Amino acid sequence: MASAAEQLVANLNFSAFAKAEELKKRILFTLGALLIYRLGTYIPTPGIDPEALAEIFRQQQNGIIGLFNMFSGGAAGRMAIFALNIMPYISASIIMQLMTTVSPTLEQLKKEGESGRKQINQYTRYLTVVLAALQGYGIAVGLEAAGNIVTDPGMFFRITTVITLVGGTMFLMWLGEQITSRGVGNGISLIIFAGIVAELPSALAGTLELGRQGALSTPFIIAVLLGAIGVIAVIVFVERAQRRLIIQYPKRQVGNRVFQGDSSHLPLKLNTAGVIPPIFASSLLLLPITAANFSGGQGPEWLVTVTALLGHGQPLYLLLFGAGIIFFAFFYTAIVFNPEDTADNLKKHGGFIPGIRPGERTAQYIDYVLTRITVVGSIYLAIVCLLPEFLIASSGIPFFLGGTSLLIMVSVTMDTVAQVQGHLLAHQYEGLIKKAKLRGRRR
Repeated sequence: MASAAEQLVANLNFSAFAKAEELKKRILFTLGALLIYRLGTYIPTPGIDPEALAEIFRQQQNGIIGLFNMFSGGAAGRMAIFALNIMPYISASIIMQLMTTVSPTLEQLKKEGESGRKQINQYTRYLTVVLAALQGYGIAVGLEAAGNIVTDPGMFFRITTVITLVGGTMFLMWLGEQITSRGVGNGISLIIFAGIVAELPSALAGTLELGRQGALSTPFIIAVLLGAIGVIAVIVFVERAQRRLIIQYPKRQVGNRVFQGDSSHLPLKLNTAGVIPPIFASSLLLLPITAANFSGGQGPEWLVTVTALLGHGQPLYLLLFGAGIIFFAFFYTAIVFNPEDTADNLKKHGGFIPGIRPGERTAQYIDYVLTRITVVGSIYLAIVCLLPEFLIASSGIPFFLGGTSLLIMVSVTMDTVAQVQGHLLAHQYEGLIKKAKLRGRRR
């Protein structure tokens, strides 16, 4: 039996793709938006000496700064207007989702449906501005304290840097929303994906250059590349894995007709949270660096110590990164999937799980199964993201060959291909409906 990924590829009808004008417009819009994003990563922030900045990044490319540069698609290394990328928005989303679980007001807004969701999104945007301003100011102070990077340090430079970086983040947030509504795929994920993919060739070239210089042996480089291919295969397999709960529907009578009972299944993904947990965990670990930048590296001793302990590859960093991935895997799964709502919908439509009483018992059973598979999914995420970190920290391999970057690239690609397939199927259904209408008129 063919796997889900093989069936997805087999069902891609390229003749139907050529006729799907709406889908082609969406793809072109997405590509155009990502091109604008990439152009913005090369527009520098005013008042920066690019040569001095490049030297600092060469010295710390395997530290936490290198991780930040990876998520920004190289914009942080060039101190471009998109240096903060979309990370303040992700941090704001984390905070708002945490607040909805503890604040009765926000929880009530969440239950109000579309209007409440729009209000929460508006609060998230406001919080994004605040976080971006704080991070921008921290970066400006850190750049002034780093040496000769800033040509004219002072309050004017700090204000212009904050305005530039906040404006870049808000533009990217708006661009991501436009991609989601008018393009193909999730806009925020595609922006991060585009940044990683764009820097991948230079990362491969850097790895090969280390091999040429003798810093890395040829067998080791081959083993790393084969390992990356193996990680991609594991990601594809696990991301397609499902736990299917059998749903039974009893016989029912509509008028004088009796419909036989039918059976279906409720698919539960092994990794329901997707790529969100490592992104959330990484963004939170970047916050202490921002706090340290406020003092220009001359802050309290405990803050300097914490920043050093959270350096990339340090045991505390790896421990907190793994714990954050597992926590957000459970947390985000609880947000996107509600067993009680699923059980209520099944009960309304007459469906039930064989051997399980409808209603509360069904919700408990679904929650039990979901918790067990989330344990496996969270451990898989932690292993995929942490194992390459040890190699990166010990050998100097670029972050773009790490587990987090590979997970983002593969997951976003699979999600985008699935959405393209959905648009193609919708286009085919529209064609069948039009043909049926024409035949009906002829009769």
